[in-house]
Amino acid sequence: MKNSRIIMIMGLVLIILFSSLMPSVAQKNSGFDLESKSAVLMDAQSGEIIYSKNANEKLPPASITKIMTMLLTMEALDEGEVSLTDEITASEHASKMGGSQIWLEPGEKMTLEQLLKAVAIVSANDACVAIAEHLYGTEEKFVEAMNKKAKELGMKNTYFYNTNGLPIEDSESKGNYTTAYDVALMSRALLQYPQVLKYTSTWIDHLRDGESFLRNTNNLVRFYNGADGLKTGYTSEAGFCLSATAQKEGMRFIAVVMKAPNSKVRFAEAKKLLSYAFSIHKSLLIAKKGEKIEQVNVFKGQKQNIAIEAKEDVNVIIKKGEGENLTKQIRVNKEIVAPIKKGDKVGEIVILQGDQVLERVDLVAQEGVEKANIFKITVQLLKRFIGTMF
Repeated sequence: MKNSRIIMIMGLVLIILFSSLMPSVAQKNSGFDLESKSAVLMDAQSGEIIYSKNANEKLPPASITKIMTMLLTMEALDEGEVSLTDEITASEHASKMGGSQIWLEPGEKMTLEQLLKAVAIVSANDACVAIAEHLYGTEEKFVEAMNKKAKELGMKNTYFYNTNGLPIEDSESKGNYTTAYDVALMSRALLQYPQVLKYTSTWIDHLRDGESFLRNTNNLVRFYNGADGLKTGYTSEAGFCLSATAQKEGMRFIAVVMKAPNSKVRFAEAKKLLSYAFSIHKSLLIAKKGEKIEQVNVFKGQKQNIAIEAKEDVNVIIKKGEGENLTKQIRVNKEIVAPIKKGDKVGEIVILQGDQVLERVDLVAQEGVEKANIFKITVQLLKRFIGTMF
């Protein structure tokens, strides 16, 4: 009896010891013993968090701040408030920025596109302020818009004091703060404007007719297949930061690392996160733009039915081995009434995995339909009436 009790106690001790070792073993096997203080890996399409480490810890973002600057710029371009060809005159204030810069002289003129390129490629602080002043009149007004946008995106642990992420001297505030999760949120928002990738993916470029050399601070766009953005950051307080994104095989992911001990580590760990995401996921093409989905009835039209298609390719990203319980729903408007133009929305296609909506894309008319004359409409009404009687 005594021996059996001893054996039982020893067994329990071994179980407890083994259980306590499980988390560290799992972490080691996952390959995510990251040196960076904070990190997030996100599916850019769905916003799903695949991996996180201290995701909500408030940290200085340094030049990753400029993701928000670029986001507000792309929104203004999309809404037609400004143009890439706008000529911007550098102010005295903009020319006094330190850190990374393109050495703007007061009164020097550049186009918005040239300044945006300088921000995206070499993280130019002076170009950042020049853009902010052009869009909102002053940097202070622009920063107000940055914080407003942060709230709209659900960035609950973020506050901006300036547009470029430079530390604030002679102030009780240490400057901008955010989290890896919030950076992923604003990175995903910026990716809604894919034209910005033209600049963030550029490795080498020039300004001032070739006199000013631009070399991207994000090494991944040159050395990691599929990488095309987004932004690096560094100050002595923030450490080495990076919001990286890559796309391949119909999939896009965002990897954020903050406060890495050195530049080599930030790139290596972002690469590790992205590679992990691509290795465990696959993309399924559910419907291709231009392909007929089905025919739908049209009321009061010269034609009584038309073909419909997805407005864009319908892709879903799922973990490998989890595609069995996908459901495709074709949801057509209850009544489609002429006149209809080609490309008008007539419904949507929804892809679900269980109860979770993975993707939702508009269904549009493949052709236009003019309104019928009164005789045809009367005939259609009579057919409807007779149909309800039987």
